[in-house]
Amino acid sequence: MKQNFKSIFLFASFAILSVGLFAQQKINEDWSAWANFQKYASQNEQVPAKVAGEKRVVFLGNSIFEGWLYLRPEFFAGKPYYDRGISGQTTPQMLLRFYDDVLALKPDVMVLKAGINDIAQNTGPYDQQKTMNNIKAIVQLARANHIKVVLCSVLPANIFTWRPELKPADKVIALNIEIKKFAEENKFFYLDLYSAVVDDKKGMKKEYSEDGVHPTVEGYKVLEPLVEAAIMQVKR
Repeated sequence: MKQNFKSIFLFASFAILSVGLFAQQKINEDWSAWANFQKYASQNEQVPAKVAGEKRVVFLGNSIFEGWLYLRPEFFAGKPYYDRGISGQTTPQMLLRFYDDVLALKPDVMVLKAGINDIAQNTGPYDQQKTMNNIKAIVQLARANHIKVVLCSVLPANIFTWRPELKPADKVIALNIEIKKFAEENKFFYLDLYSAVVDDKKGMKKEYSEDGVHPTVEGYKVLEPLVEAAIMQVKR
């Protein structure tokens, strides 16, 4: 009886351990995929060493930054600018990949625009304080590594075509108020992009966006000189 019990116990322990290891492997795979470390892995490996006098800039964000590179590649051409936007990403995902996609590239400046997908609940219920905590962590890590920061406002949005039941307009405004307050209190450069493209309904002007969230070519043309001026100012 004791021998049978011992055998059963050992078998059960082995089964539990096996299930646990499999589950851990699955969690690790999901965690890596969730942060999307592979998106820019090969491009990051090909980034050249900095040359004397180079002022390197990394753009960390979501689809608004990713789309920028596709719609307006001329803005980035010939400059030490590296776009690391990933469509749909929220602030915790950006925080996870900060080392790979920002710090490892040794930039002098980081342009951060984040938060709209948190409001859209792309990775779970929206909590403004948690979103702010992630934004704070990203920019504080940048500062600790001697990277200047351009902290952008969230662009206006009064509808999500993929989540029409949500009403984002006032949440965007509230988050921008907190981002600006944090930036001013901690001497980070706050860039107000919201005011340049907002309409009278707290959304993006139709001439600058087709879906109310993502800029068109004309929208990017409005934002580009503002971003460029901010980069020049913090690089001094």
